[in-house]
Amino acid sequence: MKYLSLIWAQLFRSKTRTLLTLLSVVAAFLLFGMLDSVRVAFNSGGNVSGADRLVVTSRLSITQSLPTSLLPQIEAVPGVKRATYAMWFGGIYRDPKDFFANYSVAPNYFEVYREYEIPPEQMKAFQANRTGAIVGASLAQKYGWKVGDTIPLQATIFPRGGSNDWPLQLSGIFHVKDSKRKGEEAQLMLHWKYFDESNDFIKNQVSWYTVQLTNANQAVRVAKAIDAISENSDHETKSQTEQAFNQAFAKQFADIGLIVTAIMSAVFFTLLLLTGNTMAQAVRERIPELAVLKTLGFADRTVLILVLAESMLLVLIGGLAGLALAALLMPGVSAASKGMIQLPTVLGQTWAVGVGLALAIGLVVGLLPALRAQRLKIVDALAGR
Repeated sequence: MKYLSLIWAQLFRSKTRTLLTLLSVVAAFLLFGMLDSVRVAFNSGGNVSGADRLVVTSRLSITQSLPTSLLPQIEAVPGVKRATYAMWFGGIYRDPKDFFANYSVAPNYFEVYREYEIPPEQMKAFQANRTGAIVGASLAQKYGWKVGDTIPLQATIFPRGGSNDWPLQLSGIFHVKDSKRKGEEAQLMLHWKYFDESNDFIKNQVSWYTVQLTNANQAVRVAKAIDAISENSDHETKSQTEQAFNQAFAKQFADIGLIVTAIMSAVFFTLLLLTGNTMAQAVRERIPELAVLKTLGFADRTVLILVLAESMLLVLIGGLAGLALAALLMPGVSAASKGMIQLPTVLGQTWAVGVGLALAIGLVVGLLPALRAQRLKIVDALAGR
């Protein structure tokens, strides 16, 4: 620590260059903090402990359906308060680019999802209309739909009577209580019974069951009991949290972890080149000064450590600043994800990895300039050779 003032003076010898390099490091670690947090969010959610609602899907894939015969067996498991189910429909409206989630649901679906607020008269109209549909407020606003409108969905998987036409009458519009989950309003639900009776291919099948528990502390036991029902059958199940289910669904479209890794690899490779060039230039400019330090009695090893410390301090300062900015921005990112990412800030493991990366990068980019400074000969340096 006694050389800290000397290291600090060397670091800011060229303030403009140091500032620009610091900004580059801050930007890199800001990206790292946010992207790694997203990666962690998409890889978490597998632990069902403490969950008050579970989603039961096929163990093979969420695209595999399950038989409706499982419902009474799931409901009989001790600790299950209520169970409902849904079947993915996958219809399109006007154009494939106008994609939104749409699926058929059980009659008691909205008893389990009580956070979806629907006016009682609209719910009654939905229950009375075989071809009725309920949509989220965000979706209705996007397309200008009103209660009573006909929504001409086109099937992409399940035709009806040899036709892809599935006209539905809008019976109700729901709102989500939690403002952070407004993204869930971009979905449409129709009657499962109507879907099951009308589609040409599949009968008595559902995509997933949602299980409401009497006690969240029993989530692990209940999940194991549910999965044991179909063990060693051709429809083995996997019970997971709703967050894990949503993440598994998102991963069908892209491998989030791979994308994040590829982006950060490119960012840090660029950062290595940039900071490496900065440190090499800084040492070249200070060769006479380093020779003077050796003349005053500084050992070769001490000079090596001084240059390495300067490099590591530069990257560490920028890294901590970038991670701090990411921590401040993460609540906004979580809110913008509409419930897909639920992180209040940058997680501790991301901080630990980030600090480790900052120190490692500082060591790597400072090693060659530090070795050059260590091998520096006083006579040659003072002579300008």
